[in-house]
Amino acid sequence: MSATKGCLKLNSGFVFDYENLYGAGKVSDADIEALADRIRLAHRAVEHMRATGEVRGHLSKDGAPERVLFSQLPYVVEGNLNSPASIKRLKDFGESLRYKVDSVVSFGIGGSFLGNKVFFDACAGEFWNSKSQKERNGYPKLYFNGNNIDARRTTDMIQQLRTEAQIKKVHGETTPYKVLLIVMSKSGGTLDTMSTFMVVYEALKQEPGMEVEVVAVTDPAGGDKATLLKRLADEQGWNTFSIPDGVGGRFSIFSEVGLVTAVCLGVDIDAFLAGAKDMDEVCRTPDIWQNPAMLNAVLKYLAAVNHDRDVEVFMPYADYLKSLAEWYVQLLAESLGKRYDREGGEVFYGRTPIVAVGTTDMHAQTQQHQEGKKDKVVQFVKIAEWENDPVIPDAFPSAAKLSEISGLRLSQALDVARESNAAALISENRFNATFVLPKLDAYHLGEILYLLALSIAYEGELANVDGFDQPGVEAYKRIMGPRLKALKQ
Repeated sequence: MSATKGCLKLNSGFVFDYENLYGAGKVSDADIEALADRIRLAHRAVEHMRATGEVRGHLSKDGAPERVLFSQLPYVVEGNLNSPASIKRLKDFGESLRYKVDSVVSFGIGGSFLGNKVFFDACAGEFWNSKSQKERNGYPKLYFNGNNIDARRTTDMIQQLRTEAQIKKVHGETTPYKVLLIVMSKSGGTLDTMSTFMVVYEALKQEPGMEVEVVAVTDPAGGDKATLLKRLADEQGWNTFSIPDGVGGRFSIFSEVGLVTAVCLGVDIDAFLAGAKDMDEVCRTPDIWQNPAMLNAVLKYLAAVNHDRDVEVFMPYADYLKSLAEWYVQLLAESLGKRYDREGGEVFYGRTPIVAVGTTDMHAQTQQHQEGKKDKVVQFVKIAEWENDPVIPDAFPSAAKLSEISGLRLSQALDVARESNAAALISENRFNATFVLPKLDAYHLGEILYLLALSIAYEGELANVDGFDQPGVEAYKRIMGPRLKALKQ
């Protein structure tokens, strides 16, 4: 690991470049020194959380004390939420789909969708479902639903699966078109997920030439404590995976909730968890300049409270990391958007997160970033080495403007765009920082996702808010339930 004030580089090659966020006119040494005692207390609290699962003042939505266990997930050991046996079962499940299941549909919302979409985009890509079975190494196509109650898209997806089943039959294959529905809900009462799941399940069950199986991902408790979905799974004989207690949905990508989708795509989940574990171990030091999660939390917290930068634009320079930005929006918004501090005082804390993507949003949002209110931190994400990196050809020599960019690799043009954006922003004292992933692979994906999750734990301590509850989400649910019942009267 190497660190200079302005840049922290881990042995893995992961880089946190915060030069445009820290220093004179930005978050200063004086800002950090004034917060020193709270930083030490925050680190001590996070270490206590790691060791015991205890977070000061944290209660479940039912008002009972609840442990916070997401930091356990990268460690695959006997007795942990991810054990050698549970990881083997996941891998065996993924292997059982190869050349046997045609399509998987993953039903979930919140963390049960957003984290799984990160795996699909980063590790499979937009055109996965257009590839042949051989090109997918025998793994099935993958679709998502249940993340919004959208009648048109749900019926369009049903028709797509019907069409694929017909094509299989036309090609002379005698085996039925096999669809696996993975339904994710801790209780089984999640409106968005369960309503669309039931629509799709009933439609496909009635389709001739189609075979449908279901896997439920839910609270594993049995007996009197069994949830609606667990009871349903037991009655129907569906295979089940667990949504563990102590792991909020926005942190669940490291658990079976996320890993069950990853293995459907052949993702190396060992490498993914290893990246998360290595990041966790790096972040055990109390030295802020060597701990990327704590440093990220401190700089963003101070940028907000001392410099009024309470909007965070998360801007990866990679199309396939847009879903990472969307996952981060939920993580930041639900965790830190809090009305009350731990003593019950009104604080209305939290940065507003915004998704932006590379050069796409340089042509859409950058006008606001560059000349709008000085209330933002722009967090860039760069990929250092691309698996494929075409050279721009001199396709039209007579067009001098186009010939000027010929000979460059696409990554070089992309880097120049990002660097120019960062330089323009800081020239107007507009804060920004960059995470650099050496490659876009499972290991480095685990690193950045875990860094962001652990940063939340640190910032919750700095802000003196509970980063692990979400009381604001319950408000609309209390209103929605009676209104749904009224519709049937």
